[in-house]
Amino acid sequence: MAQKSRIPPGQGVTKGWPVLHVGPVPELDTAAWTLRVHGAVERPFTLAWPELQALERCSPRTDFHCVTGWSRLGVQWEGVRLAVLLARARPSAEARFVRFADGGRYDTTVPLLFADEAFLADRADGRPLERIHGGPLRAVVPSLYAWKSCKWVREVELLTEERLGFWEARGYANGADPWREERLI
Repeated sequence: MAQKSRIPPGQGVTKGWPVLHVGPVPELDTAAWTLRVHGAVERPFTLAWPELQALERCSPRTDFHCVTGWSRLGVQWEGVRLAVLLARARPSAEARFVRFADGGRYDTTVPLLFADEAFLADRADGRPLERIHGGPLRAVVPSLYAWKSCKWVREVELLTEERLGFWEARGYANGADPWREERLI
């Protein structure tokens, strides 16, 4: 029986980690950093950096695929599962989508059904997540293209209706499935 490739169509493996984003890398001091969890939830809350660090940790190893054609295989992440935050926030019965936002102009939305696989990473390959790669905290949704893994996350919002994010509003396909090559609309 043939093993399924880990590399989606149109992708090539990179040994490095290309840096792609729009605008300057924000200066974020974890002493003043907060994560706000709100929207269609029963218990909205805000966490300071030490509070986030005290939550149950995860360390998934995943492949990471960029819409520009590179794939980084076997990234060892560390962070907090989205499910841990959602258990505390208690999504309303009407919640259908999760919006990740950087507190500035960048955001993205994914269906709530991805909550079981998504996590918020603060470390990659044994080191604190570099600012150029979304540190101190980025969302990671492993089965979707990397633009759905919002960098510099400051906000997790539960939505009852889908809202197009930064890249989706500029022509990127909202599905973002690398196996279907859902790149542009």
